[in-house]
Amino acid sequence: MPVNLTAPEAQSLLPVKGIKLGAAEANVRKPDRKDVLVMQLAPGSKVAGVFTQNRFCAAPVTLCKEHLATGNEIRALVVNTGNANAGTGEPGMQHARQTCEALATLLECKPEQILPFSTGVIMEPLPADRIIQGLPRCIDDLQEDHWLRAAETIMTTDIVAKGVSRQIMIDGKALTITGISKGSGMIHPNMATMLGYIATDAAVSQAALESIIRHAVNRSFNCITVDGDTSTNDSLILIATGQSQLPQISETDAGFEVLRAAITEVAIELAQAIVRDGEGATKFMTVQVSGGRDKVECRKIAYAIAHSPLIKTAFFASDPNLGRILAAIGYAGVEDLDVNALRLYLGEYLVAENGGRAATYEEAQGAAVMHEPEITVRVELDRGPAEVTIWTCDFSYDYVRINADYRS
Repeated sequence: MPVNLTAPEAQSLLPVKGIKLGAAEANVRKPDRKDVLVMQLAPGSKVAGVFTQNRFCAAPVTLCKEHLATGNEIRALVVNTGNANAGTGEPGMQHARQTCEALATLLECKPEQILPFSTGVIMEPLPADRIIQGLPRCIDDLQEDHWLRAAETIMTTDIVAKGVSRQIMIDGKALTITGISKGSGMIHPNMATMLGYIATDAAVSQAALESIIRHAVNRSFNCITVDGDTSTNDSLILIATGQSQLPQISETDAGFEVLRAAITEVAIELAQAIVRDGEGATKFMTVQVSGGRDKVECRKIAYAIAHSPLIKTAFFASDPNLGRILAAIGYAGVEDLDVNALRLYLGEYLVAENGGRAATYEEAQGAAVMHEPEITVRVELDRGPAEVTIWTCDFSYDYVRINADYRS
């Protein structure tokens, strides 16, 4: 079960004026489940996106980038689960375009004003005909308060839907931010096997929106890992509908940092929810590396720890076999690292210093920490001012079972 994570209540996900959401069952892969989602945007909405850096990126990712680059006003997003439309060559691009064309006809806009997204099994032909047949039912289902329904529709191996809302005040006016995400396995930065959609009713300049999404993703979705695999379909979309009563926010306005902080907070909570719902996860682990010369070397060490199957399986077993962490730090690729200067903590306990086991450390302390569902591993390098924090989970028997049975 997910680690200290439950699905949100429908009423906790606040409607964002200017966005309507509708879902349908189209039998993309399995019957009797919602698997196609349409998000309709009000005229004047602005959109920014961040996508996977996997060179084998999916057809919808390529098409999303093309449509955003045109500068056309985006009027809708369409998402299908069950099939990633990745590794599908030119036919995959044709299917993605056909889906956009069909939705554009229904909404009376240009195909270039539609952003397509897919998630699911890679290297299988997209059943575009089924998705297209489901689009009218999505249109009929459009409502402002369907955020939870949307979060459920985009799930794949997720156990629970993921959604977060915030309301903030700027110049005495309320602004709403609501986001949903999906992801459970094949999770690694740049970005992760995830889809994320965050929307606000604020009016935001395009430059400010781009700045906000870069800031938010580098502190959230680019700070999580479940298994070290970067997917072909990762996408994070930030939408500003401009339907609030506030004037447009630019990067130089006083409200910019307030809005950026709130959107980043939503992104962090959504990203952490993906790790808490990691495939088969039983532990949620925070890895903090501080005292580095720069963030690059801090990230190398943090991800060496977070990616190690030996460390992740030890945490699943609640076995304080912490020499595995020292080994990971040592092979992380920081060539001039002074291992005698660093300190390793598990929870509040000092585990290692001066190149070996701390004199004050007792294995019973480590065992007690590792039996907890939430665990912090902290490494102090004593080399400089840089620090990073990432989030990961353990590897359980269920991770193997879920991925062995994924296509069945």
